[in-house]
Amino acid sequence: MTEGAAAPRDGGPERVRKIIHIDMDAFYASVEQRDDPELRGKPVAVGGAALRGVVAAASYEARVYGVRSAMPSVTAKRLCPDLIFVRHRFDVYRAVSGQIRDIFLDYTPLVEPLSLDEAYLDVTDHLWPGQTATQVAKEIRARIRETTRLTASAGVSYNKFLAKLASDQNKPDGLCVIPPERGPDFVLSLPVGKFHGIGPATAAKMQAMGIHTGADMRAQELDFLTRRFGKSGRYYWNISRGIDHRRVSPERVRKSVGAENTYFTDLMTIAEVNEALAPLSDKVWRHVSKNQLLGRTVTVKVKFADFKQVTRARTLPHAIASQEEFLMLARELASTVLPDPRGARLLGITLSGFEQDDAQDQVQLDLFQDQE
Repeated sequence: MTEGAAAPRDGGPERVRKIIHIDMDAFYASVEQRDDPELRGKPVAVGGAALRGVVAAASYEARVYGVRSAMPSVTAKRLCPDLIFVRHRFDVYRAVSGQIRDIFLDYTPLVEPLSLDEAYLDVTDHLWPGQTATQVAKEIRARIRETTRLTASAGVSYNKFLAKLASDQNKPDGLCVIPPERGPDFVLSLPVGKFHGIGPATAAKMQAMGIHTGADMRAQELDFLTRRFGKSGRYYWNISRGIDHRRVSPERVRKSVGAENTYFTDLMTIAEVNEALAPLSDKVWRHVSKNQLLGRTVTVKVKFADFKQVTRARTLPHAIASQEEFLMLARELASTVLPDPRGARLLGITLSGFEQDDAQDQVQLDLFQDQE
């Protein structure tokens, strides 16, 4: 099978897929600037400004100063003293995301959302005669601007990996196309840290091995990569050659559902921990109940004041039947590591091991909730 080809159907010829990745530009911050003219052209961060606050999103004016999402608010304010913090409005972001999703569905039913602000679209079998995926991407971006008064960037290619990579190339409000003949060479000069699916820790591990670019990665034997990185080794071997056979999946079964919070004051007693776990369990349980998910594994995450982190998990032989049982198990797991003299600055709980657990997906609820 060629590198840009989709699996043949019914013994037919191999087909080159046409994948679009749409990524809204600084989505949360852009919505806030759209709705409040006083914020336009100014450095804006969505999130809590308190000591333990976290930046959920940063406007492009803020990014010039090095402000990024998931950055502690105190660090962001130090980098950009004029930074304006605004509270998140997830109900508004979800509503706008729904408008954008409706536009996508006008072009193909094969839409795979990654979050509120980005999604993959497979338009391979949904183009009019003579129409190209690039034309569709341009039209979608124009409709998003007209409908929401927001900008989106798009990447077009023959697989998901390259389409997502392409959407990052000309941000904001840009379009990049990587055709099959360019795909294998496009990745050669890119730093491994730019590859989707390679996080900072893995990138650092690769760099310690002398793997700095796509060319360095391609020079490695498959056996070497699988020995060093397990089952992810084959994925790395493939993407260094512009290969990605993953399908665009409109329906993705939840693999886990979790919630976490960072606290303004470290939790020092087990009573404080037990009290803090209750709203987290409620948030997770409301989600799994709404989606009729039955899970068997509870995981508790604790980050201490020195930023060291531990997790504890327990799997039952049967599905957890109630929120009370879920909370009880979470508290039991937390009691194995807390209280601790360092204090807990963050708690998180996750339910997983769902029946029909056959997909690769994870939900983290309200990661950037109010920090006060």
